[in-house]
Amino acid sequence: MKLSVIVPVYNEKNTIEVIIQKLLTVPINKEIIIVDDGSTDGTSQILKKISQQKFPLIKVIFQPKNIGKGYAIRRAINEITGDVVVIQDADLEYEPMDYLRMIEPIEQGRADVVYGSRILGKNQTSSFSFYVGGRFLSFFTNLLYGTSITDEPTCYKMFKSDILKGIKLNCKGFEFCPEVTAKIAKKKIRIYEVPIRYTPRKIREGKKIRWKDGVIAIWTLIRYRF
Repeated sequence: MKLSVIVPVYNEKNTIEVIIQKLLTVPINKEIIIVDDGSTDGTSQILKKISQQKFPLIKVIFQPKNIGKGYAIRRAINEITGDVVVIQDADLEYEPMDYLRMIEPIEQGRADVVYGSRILGKNQTSSFSFYVGGRFLSFFTNLLYGTSITDEPTCYKMFKSDILKGIKLNCKGFEFCPEVTAKIAKKKIRIYEVPIRYTPRKIREGKKIRWKDGVIAIWTLIRYRF
């Protein structure tokens, strides 16, 4: 089974090389599709050098301007060739070795969609507001869609590729998470969860999520429910 790893990137010059090295060490048949979403901090230059080295596992796509995480993911979906696909942020909050734990239920035929839950993993939280916001989004998702997930806004979302390709996405920014969750739930596809590791970073360290993204997520969940 081949795994496609989608890495949307925007202004992550301090972490991009480290996360690529981590991805390369995961012992799994894979391809890595990186979409630079108009970075302006030097990330693009780093990725251009990597692209020129022609690593067989890595494909880099350059967006001419910053549009958002959701748009970058949609762009990458057109390029995937794996049986399974996972989303990977370019920071170091998540541990790629957890792919092995996430892909297991798919390989065993027990799941089509797997979310890596930071809640089940009993990790530290980046801040009280982020924790409460994430818990509320999960509760609200379960209320609207009859699901029973603990961590809706997790980055680590893994799908059988044909399922993700079969969903028409409209997202441009961070609303990818609630949109894809809503559309998976409406298809009555069970979201299987496994615990993952999580090392949160602070806003001063480059975390890009803001309170307004939570408001957009709530509206997105409502929008696709009715």
